[in-house]
Amino acid sequence: MLKRLLTLFAVLVLVGLLWTWRQWRQPYRGYSGNLILVIEPGTRAPEAAQLLVVRGVLKQRWLFLLRYWLGRRHHRLKAGEYLFDRPLGPLDVYWKLVQGDIYLHAVVIPEGSDRFDIARILYQQMGINPADLLRATEQTTALRDFAPQAPTLEGYLFPDTYRFPRNVSASTVVGTMLARFRRVYEAKFRRDIQSPLGLHGVMTLASLVEKETAAPGERSLVAGVYLRRLEKGWALQCDPTVIYAIRLKYRLMGRLSAPLATSDLSLESPYNTYRNPGLPPGPIANPGEASIEAAMHPAPGDALYFVSNNQGGHAFSNNLRDHNRNVAHYRSQRVALQGPLPIVVKPAESTASRHRTKAATSPRHSAKRAKREH
Repeated sequence: MLKRLLTLFAVLVLVGLLWTWRQWRQPYRGYSGNLILVIEPGTRAPEAAQLLVVRGVLKQRWLFLLRYWLGRRHHRLKAGEYLFDRPLGPLDVYWKLVQGDIYLHAVVIPEGSDRFDIARILYQQMGINPADLLRATEQTTALRDFAPQAPTLEGYLFPDTYRFPRNVSASTVVGTMLARFRRVYEAKFRRDIQSPLGLHGVMTLASLVEKETAAPGERSLVAGVYLRRLEKGWALQCDPTVIYAIRLKYRLMGRLSAPLATSDLSLESPYNTYRNPGLPPGPIANPGEASIEAAMHPAPGDALYFVSNNQGGHAFSNNLRDHNRNVAHYRSQRVALQGPLPIVVKPAESTASRHRTKAATSPRHSAKRAKREH
């Protein structure tokens, strides 16, 4: 009799275990669409289970809690933001929370974004304090091994698509972007970089190229123009450097609202390449791979000037006479397409710089050029 009872008990236990296992694995979904659920730090297992039931992730909480209690000595639920987008069984939900399979927000940092753009994007999408982000980009210790002269991390925050968890810190974001740059640099550029400008000079030149043209075939041509002007000791007279100087001075997060005025070209700043010959102290944006490649391998030739062709590209010239002819053609086309260009006194958004002439070395010509193109 006892043997029969023990056998019956064993059978019942086995059936119970099989039923429990099946219930653990049984998918359930009591919500529609995608659900993002936040487990706050310090949330106890019963509270988390109740929240999962209320939000429709679990049908009942006891199966989830049973698994938690069985493994509580070895596993703990991890706080964070979780995405539920398909039916899951209690066991799958348990492992999701124990392993910390938290939801990561995709953040796109476009090529050519500067530190202020990045601060704005991360504030809008992740709620990161812009001041914290900018402070983190001013800590250059991590660059000392390969760009010790860099005044900030500008230029070394690689533009890409990143995925960050909720409540990520500014320092973590900056560290992640800098680590991505290091990986790209080591994999694609380190062995090939032979420029006399060195890495920091290449990155600075690449940032100018990035801000000047979006046309893939022109990047090396623009780099070649700037390199020849450097060799001649001419001022680069790059409008995006003036725009960056304005952003630095006023800590501007948004885009500038109007074209550069002649008075802007005299702004006192080491980044103003109208007042200071040579490259600025550091990059003015974070360039993509194509612009870095162009700065490392500038196109040969004799061109010293370029001006917009009103078709998304530029007309290049070797001398001032041809350059002025290109400027006149550019202006006549602009008038025909848009009407007379207004004369303004406010600073411009960076994209306006792509539609300006690269001036001659004479300061007088520079002033006339700025007025003529506005």
